[in-house]
Amino acid sequence: MRPLPKARWFGGASLGAAFLMANSSIGPGFLTQTTVFTQQLLTSFGFVILISVVLDVGAQLNTWRILTVSELRAQDLANGLVPGLGYFLAAMVILGGFAFNIGNIAGCGLGLNVLTGMSFEQGALISCGVALVLFWVREIGKMLDGFTKILGTVKILLTLIIAFSAHPPVLQALHHTLLPVQISAASIVTIVGGTVGGYITFSGAHRLLDAGIKGPDQQGVVTRSAISGIVISTIMRFVLFLAIVGVLSKGAVLDPDNPAASVFRSAAGEVGFRIFGVILWSAAISSVVGAAYTSVSFFKTFHPVFARYERLCISVFIVLSTAIFVLVGKPTQLLVFAGFINGLILPIALAIVLIAATNSRLMRGYRHPRWMLAAGWVVVVVMGGLSVPLLVEQVGGLLR
Repeated sequence: MRPLPKARWFGGASLGAAFLMANSSIGPGFLTQTTVFTQQLLTSFGFVILISVVLDVGAQLNTWRILTVSELRAQDLANGLVPGLGYFLAAMVILGGFAFNIGNIAGCGLGLNVLTGMSFEQGALISCGVALVLFWVREIGKMLDGFTKILGTVKILLTLIIAFSAHPPVLQALHHTLLPVQISAASIVTIVGGTVGGYITFSGAHRLLDAGIKGPDQQGVVTRSAISGIVISTIMRFVLFLAIVGVLSKGAVLDPDNPAASVFRSAAGEVGFRIFGVILWSAAISSVVGAAYTSVSFFKTFHPVFARYERLCISVFIVLSTAIFVLVGKPTQLLVFAGFINGLILPIALAIVLIAATNSRLMRGYRHPRWMLAAGWVVVVVMGGLSVPLLVEQVGGLLR
């Protein structure tokens, strides 16, 4: 396949894939997780962002390049490596995607609560209906590309305005980003899981495969797309962090039910509060469809019936996510929990992809760079080492 022309890079599916990954990682879960942990760590949360960016690069570059060179979706690559392994990987990613989608529905409820004052549950039910209508009347690929580009840009611009209004202690934040006063393993696992874990690891790569961007000769486009997605999400992460630090440094007390909205209100009054509601709901509704779309892509290749009824499967996924949120409630806790779960999944899923990269049959003779493999294994070791003790702690807490 010939390389894509430059014009298509800036307006085509490769940029759409970058924004799909970035927008998924800076959705409602990201806003809430960043606010919650910045409250705990203050300017030292910048160090968490720095570590998460390094781990993101190791995870995303490897995953995108390996999948697009092999021209196989992650579950098919895993099944080619060890029969049945793809089903295990799919089950994990779908579990994480389901947890994320419950969080996305929670974000919809939070957004409409900000805009109208209706309950979180009412907002979630209305948003579920809108997502289903939106999905059935629009072509999913074009919708994801267009929505994610627009929403990602708008969210960054809005948050920049809020950050300027908050007057954060920039020098102190930069100092503690490099030399933190305190470190939290839970925050690293949750933020990395919320920005690159679970289905997000594969969303951009699967989108590129759907768009026909694959093979060794397309690796330049794939790499630029992956890096663009990481840069977009990193800018948003740090700008939001500065806005939160600025607000907290002035003594603001955030609402525990909707902490991110409190930041925008404290920095820009009621106007900022309402605009936040619009952005949060818009981001959440696109993430609901995106998470469901990517999660279902993990089992639609297992049997023709899933591919034939793909839209129905995605609709059921969305409805079940909404039902669980309405029954459980607690939107803020769900958004943080979703990131934690996907942080646990990341090292296992990435390890499978990295092992497959050493199989010449699956990789069609392509030799994956050793430095990239090494970077990927560093992510596996770090995230695995941080996640296992936290998992033991969580299970122990449930058993007490």
